[in-house]
Amino acid sequence: MGRATLYVPSEPRPPTRTLPKAQARTPPSTILVCEDEASLRELVRISLGDGYRFLEATDGAAALELVRRSHPDVVVLDVMMPGMSGLDVIRTVRGEPTVSATPVVAISAWTHLEGEALEAGADCFVGKPFEPETLRACVEKLLARG
Repeated sequence: MGRATLYVPSEPRPPTRTLPKAQARTPPSTILVCEDEASLRELVRISLGDGYRFLEATDGAAALELVRRSHPDVVVLDVMMPGMSGLDVIRTVRGEPTVSATPVVAISAWTHLEGEALEAGADCFVGKPFEPETLRACVEKLLARG
């Protein structure tokens, strides 16, 4: 099975005064990035920015385990991975009631797989190479959907 890690950008120092409840910060959204290439996982993190808590998985089985255990707010998932493919992960997630509503962004250099990814249950498809703004807009749209 692949490797699952947690990446959290450095936290800002706490304020010196206590904020009223209405102004208290909400925790950052959690994004699961499942990509077998480390450089592309890093590119996804950089593209989305520091405002998120990131989980990482290097293959489909590890991604599925993290979805079940951590209930991320959005999953960014490579379609073509060794072992369990991203399409298999999407189908499995959509079939499990406890995580079936988890938003999924499918990414792939194989853009002809867009229809299959959306049919499997992906909420959004982004072709590689991608423009950071495109990926960010897709993730923000899914987060806004709540």
